[in-house]
Amino acid sequence: MGESRVKLADSQEEVQRFMKYVLKDLRALDRMLEEEDWFETSPIRIGAEQELCLVDQQAKAWPHNMEVLDKLREAEEGSYTTEFAKFNLEINMAPLEFTGDCLSQMEQNLQEKVDKVRSVTEELGGEILLTGILPTIRKMDVDLKNMTPLQRYRALCQAIDKLRGGDFDLRIQGMDELLMKFDSPLLEACNTGFQVHLQVGPQDFVQKYNIAQLVTAPVLAATVGSPILFGKRLWSETRIALFQQSVDTRTVGDHLRESSPRVTFGNQWVDESILEIFQEDTARYRVMLSSEVTEDVEKLLDEGTPPELRALQVHNGTVYRWNRPCYGITDGKAHLRIENRVCPSGPTVTDEVANSAFWLGLMNKMEDYHPRVSEEMNFDDARMNFVAASKMGLDTKFRWFDDTRVNAVDLITEELLPIAKEGLQEANVSDSDIDEYLGLINQRVEAGQTPSYWMINNYSSLMKENDSKEQTLAAITTAMIKNQKKGEPVHKWGRVRMEDLEHWKPSSLIVEEFMTTDLFTVQKDDILEFVANLIDWRRIRYVPVEDDKKHLVGLVTMRMIFNAYSNNVNHDEEVVESVEDIMIENPITIHPEASIMEAMDIMDTQKIGCLPVVKNNRLVGIITEQNYMKIVGRLLKVLHSNKESDEQSGDD
Repeated sequence: MGESRVKLADSQEEVQRFMKYVLKDLRALDRMLEEEDWFETSPIRIGAEQELCLVDQQAKAWPHNMEVLDKLREAEEGSYTTEFAKFNLEINMAPLEFTGDCLSQMEQNLQEKVDKVRSVTEELGGEILLTGILPTIRKMDVDLKNMTPLQRYRALCQAIDKLRGGDFDLRIQGMDELLMKFDSPLLEACNTGFQVHLQVGPQDFVQKYNIAQLVTAPVLAATVGSPILFGKRLWSETRIALFQQSVDTRTVGDHLRESSPRVTFGNQWVDESILEIFQEDTARYRVMLSSEVTEDVEKLLDEGTPPELRALQVHNGTVYRWNRPCYGITDGKAHLRIENRVCPSGPTVTDEVANSAFWLGLMNKMEDYHPRVSEEMNFDDARMNFVAASKMGLDTKFRWFDDTRVNAVDLITEELLPIAKEGLQEANVSDSDIDEYLGLINQRVEAGQTPSYWMINNYSSLMKENDSKEQTLAAITTAMIKNQKKGEPVHKWGRVRMEDLEHWKPSSLIVEEFMTTDLFTVQKDDILEFVANLIDWRRIRYVPVEDDKKHLVGLVTMRMIFNAYSNNVNHDEEVVESVEDIMIENPITIHPEASIMEAMDIMDTQKIGCLPVVKNNRLVGIITEQNYMKIVGRLLKVLHSNKESDEQSGDD
């Protein structure tokens, strides 16, 4: 979505008008591919785009990207731009020639840019984090109020809503299961990646693109870093599933008609040229956005000037291939690129450049080992390898050439890293860069500590200590920020400690972060004996009463059950049989986005021991005195830890 001059194609006439320009661009590209000297083939360049998250002192999403950008502009710092949400930013790196010390130069340039953003953000009271998915992201963060207030993002949201028509369900199954309803495409903003570009000549495009598809899965397996979303442990690289669903414009049909999502790995190997990808995407996906196109592409070609192909680029920007074909112009010369969109952001700049080195080396050499990849491997196997790597990371077993099965670690260390080394050597990349970055990949893979593994391992150990998802995820996020500042690659990262939460304050928390969501409920027609047993079995004191549509209709407490049984036994009263006879109708409730302090105040003034949490008339959780006891206990630990730190500082 780099094109800022876009709008919603909101009428059939607008769609038809813009489609004519897309078709003109396709014809112009076809003409350029058939003739000579339109495209730059030397030197070969590489580039990168860095997406990042803005967080506050509590390690939560911090929606202030416009203020940060204003500060950067005041300092005459370019290269920075917006992303979909106010809590995201993007850094666009200048291209480098793919040779010599290009990798270490990329790291140095990128680190300087990241440090500049961090400095400005800290000055404004926030922090930055390089991560595929912010571990502490909350559903409230992806509300449309956090959309960056620019025309192109409004147009994109409107276009997706128009094509999809209404709410949609997010369903991802991993170690946990996530099933939530959303009404906003801003869910896509949970994703942040590090994209690397490789320039390719037109004559090499088919082979290079197919190689990119082939190696996507093993490269991803070594780089996975987004295992947690909304407190759920899902895929090793949950971005893959999340991105596809967040901008999916398909609706459920009545029969087995096939339909491709706009986020796609692709459907087949490429046979002839980059043109067939653009043609397929034009055929499969309806125009979502339009732009004021003024260039006469045929006239420009007749004059010897390469056109921008703006209409084609706008449409290409709304189809999200994991390996995206790109057309551009540099210094008056057209060029083609392949953009790798698979790798997550972070966890350090060094790790990102190492990931890039691995991919670039394979792209430069793999075709020598497999010159006819489309004949040697079924495309469905490459696509399934990609999905498997997304789910399992280094635990993946790939279907490889000659119908062999090979685990990710062996494939990467024994076969692919040596090929990547040859590829970088043939590009005349310096030996020190090759040894450093490919060595880092080898160490990470052999240690088995991808960013995803580090997060899940620490999540499990911290949850055993304190049983608080909110505090655990905040501690992990805070530790990531500290480790990124140190700059050590992820395979050297150690254990997360709760003491890392220097600024944790329960007063800043919302109900959603501390409510109990694993609920045991009853219906008003259920018998009291069942409710009594439920309270005993689950050791709970409050049982919400729902109807068939998950609407809250009442509340039963342990005390009410005791009283009902006491009256039945001691006073020979008429036996109470059902929940409806004793439940509290229309109990006091609270919204999940209310503050903890507001919930505590309600419970104190109303003299009640629990608050059902309701959103859109549906029960989503419950807050009880036990939740507050946990908050108080954690706060006391933090205060005690801070006191000890102050005393040690005084002694020093």
